[in-house]
Amino acid sequence: MPSAILTQTLTKQYGSLTALSDFGLEVEQGSIFGLLGPNGAGKTTLIRILTTLMRQTSGEAFVEGFDTRTQGREIRRLIGVVPQENSLDRYLTARENLELHARLHGMEARHYRARIDELLELMGLAGRQKDFPDTFSGGMQRRLVVTRALLPSPRVLFLDEPTTGLDPQSRRAVWDYVRSIAGSMTIFLTTHYLEEAEQLCDRIAIMDHGRLVALGSTQELKDRLTGGTAYQIEFEQGAEGYAELLKGMACVRGVEVTDRTVCVELEQWECLSEVLAALNGAPVRRISLRERTLEDVFISLTGTGVRE
Repeated sequence: MPSAILTQTLTKQYGSLTALSDFGLEVEQGSIFGLLGPNGAGKTTLIRILTTLMRQTSGEAFVEGFDTRTQGREIRRLIGVVPQENSLDRYLTARENLELHARLHGMEARHYRARIDELLELMGLAGRQKDFPDTFSGGMQRRLVVTRALLPSPRVLFLDEPTTGLDPQSRRAVWDYVRSIAGSMTIFLTTHYLEEAEQLCDRIAIMDHGRLVALGSTQELKDRLTGGTAYQIEFEQGAEGYAELLKGMACVRGVEVTDRTVCVELEQWECLSEVLAALNGAPVRRISLRERTLEDVFISLTGTGVRE
């Protein structure tokens, strides 16, 4: 299957700062692709290049086979973009915002009017189409921005942190819609919500300091983690004391305490019997296997330090 997005040795420099360094990526058509990275990793720079808002210093980038350096007009005709900011015109109603966007894309009125009706109904905004965006909640504004991006039926949809600031209900609504259009277009998603990427994306790339550091499905990324098996042990009381006891055991690699729960990492799962023997008579309420998470992968690759 042809690539929807392809970059090869992509590099972007701002003076002495390198935002992207030999970045190579391939995204299949019709897939939901997630891009993760801490602040300053280069995600925004990459999206700006792919959406033709910025030129790379060197290397190549293609969207649906079109070169971002020389075929920007062709690329802009076939992409939709949901930026981080709600860039709506506050002096136009919701419907007028959509109609303006349709005309800018050269859509004919007989086509875009029906399309607007369809999308407003789908996104739960039909009853508010004559209202101004400033009267909308944050979640409704975000849904309107998504609606605007979908209006020209793009072949590639860029979602740059689309659910930031949304309440759980609005976030779920966006998730449901993204799932519903999967396959009909390629979706390129950046997010700081790792659960969002895990729920939605077919493949995920993790980048840091302008470089690609990992790529694969959620399970493939989790399988990269090395280390022993981790169990969560919930106590009725005295968790701190039992954590100290477990730290002294040879088969225990690490111990973390959260309230009444002790997470213990073992050299191998067979060591669990030794732990149970050591805790004989302890007020244990529950023992469960701790599954690896995408957050574990992310932290292992990018570190725990806070980025500016």
